[in-house]
Amino acid sequence: MGQVIDGRAIAEAVKGEVAAAVGRVREARAAVPGLATVLVGDDQASRVYVRTKERACSEVGIASFSHRLPASVSDAELLALLDGLNAHAEVHGILVQLPLPAGIDQARVLERIHPSKDVDGLHPCNQGALVAGLDGLRPCTPLGVMRLIDATGVSLAGKRVVVLGRSVLVGKPVALMLLERHATVTLCHSRTADLPADIERAECVVSAMGRPLAVAGEWIRPGAVVIDVGISRLASGAICGDVEFDSARERAAFITPVPGGVGPMTVAMLLANTVQAARRQLGC
Repeated sequence: MGQVIDGRAIAEAVKGEVAAAVGRVREARAAVPGLATVLVGDDQASRVYVRTKERACSEVGIASFSHRLPASVSDAELLALLDGLNAHAEVHGILVQLPLPAGIDQARVLERIHPSKDVDGLHPCNQGALVAGLDGLRPCTPLGVMRLIDATGVSLAGKRVVVLGRSVLVGKPVALMLLERHATVTLCHSRTADLPADIERAECVVSAMGRPLAVAGEWIRPGAVVIDVGISRLASGAICGDVEFDSARERAAFITPVPGGVGPMTVAMLLANTVQAARRQLGC
């Protein structure tokens, strides 16, 4: 029976580290790291996510600058707001909650955020730095995945790792981060010919497909590490991940639950990125 990786507990540890780092910034520069959140429209899930992030900022001492815009906002108005936040000395990180309403050019919006304040790690400059192995702000969910793997104590060097999903939010960046740790990475997706065979060989599986219970527990290699990024709601109302948790846990050495695994880590790593961005901008 595999050990359940407690994402909530690890996230709390990260938040403690962030709070201590905020204190050091205050002592060194008499400044407070600041995060601006931009929510466009009134999507209920997005409102919940933004409130969670703003509350987390308060818990660790990060200043929060909240901006709410109607779904009817023009690209020009949204870009003007971002220009102002880029120039705002007390704002060290900018988060535009995704997805944006239909009709808004999402790529153009993300590119408008200055790379030094791109705490979501989605600006092409930061994505390119990751590909090139250069220093930059990394996407929050992949950072959380890596921290969860670290908590197992398992070394990734030489391990066969399967990543399910190829999005720029999770799949591609986490594959690159795994390569940085010298793992042998297979990136699978909807057109992979024999997904069970790839998973059965993997010593670590990171699933970010967003397809409920798509990964059968019997596919998991005995002793593997399983990180389930997916989160879906079934017709019954129950929340689940990509992986059949109970049967997978019987074979895995370590496995994340859904909820309570990767989710809390995404917010924690956003806070860590904000402090990292502030320290670079303030030179401390």
